[in-house]
Amino acid sequence: MMCYTPSYNPSWFLQNGALMTVYTALWGKRYWETTIEHPEPSYHEQIFIGSEGVPIFGLVAIPENARGTIIGTYGITGELETQWYLRLLGRKAFALGYAVVLFDWRAHGKTAQLSPTLTSDGLYEGEDYVRIAAAAKAMGCPGKFWFTGFSLGGQLALWGVKVAGEVIREYGDLELEDSDIGGGMVICPSLDSQRSLSYLVTKPFGRYIEAGIAKDLKKLAWRLHEIHPGSFDPEAIERANSIWGFDNELVIHRLGFPSVEAYYQASSALKILPQISKPTLIIYAGDDPLFDPAIIPELEAACDDNPAIDLLLTQYGGHVGYVSSKQCQQQLKDPDIWWAWNRILEWLEQRID
Repeated sequence: MMCYTPSYNPSWFLQNGALMTVYTALWGKRYWETTIEHPEPSYHEQIFIGSEGVPIFGLVAIPENARGTIIGTYGITGELETQWYLRLLGRKAFALGYAVVLFDWRAHGKTAQLSPTLTSDGLYEGEDYVRIAAAAKAMGCPGKFWFTGFSLGGQLALWGVKVAGEVIREYGDLELEDSDIGGGMVICPSLDSQRSLSYLVTKPFGRYIEAGIAKDLKKLAWRLHEIHPGSFDPEAIERANSIWGFDNELVIHRLGFPSVEAYYQASSALKILPQISKPTLIIYAGDDPLFDPAIIPELEAACDDNPAIDLLLTQYGGHVGYVSSKQCQQQLKDPDIWWAWNRILEWLEQRID
């Protein structure tokens, strides 16, 4: 039996995972700025150096007397310029007194302009988070550092929390202490790509979503090919007509994996949950239409066995949706409709020294 938290309740017409997902993406893109009073922080651009010397483009905003630092990125496709859901967090967090570091992860946005290095679904991005924290500390961002993300970005953030101590011990020149790392906070993280992709294409809605993501990944590959001539085989890009195909044609061989299955198994966030030792909040929806629901009992078991992880499992919410009803907002005294970000910031406030 799944133990759902009763604190989230959407309007009746959004009590469907697919509808919530589409509604949030389309409505939020147009109207999100009308839902909050906080202005955009005065970000300045920064190029960080990630794992294996890969340059990472980011935005940094530091308020006076900052109380800690939130470092975050987004999901499988996109760029900072258009990632309104992440920018929403930036506004809310900055208004609460947190320094904010948002970044285009590997092969995305302005990071793609700086390097032809492709994604690794956490295997290298985890270290990227830690190196970004070290550079942010040198710039004046205060600890503790909290890693966040949603969807595939949530998987990356979990890897960051998992490897933080290892990276700090291995690279003493980072001038970062283990105690500087606070932990992680993620919304609808990808946990098992192989199972979820197999599940996704069994449903009409899932096939539509998968096709859209695959189209965006192909655009990403062509953009990298254009910016970095000679780095990619055009014929391989032509053959990459699915998410699995993108990884098969362009990613796995560069990372040294014999198959997509082996790559997904190695990068799976579900298997690293027992190794997370820093306070971490996972928000996950039972009706998420992108992920195989069979994963949920395993997620619950892993979180039950690890006292460092708090799991907020909800009956509704869709995939990175969580638009709350007026009644829900009133009950929780939330300032806006963004239930998941409000829970993350509420959870974080309880852990600030």
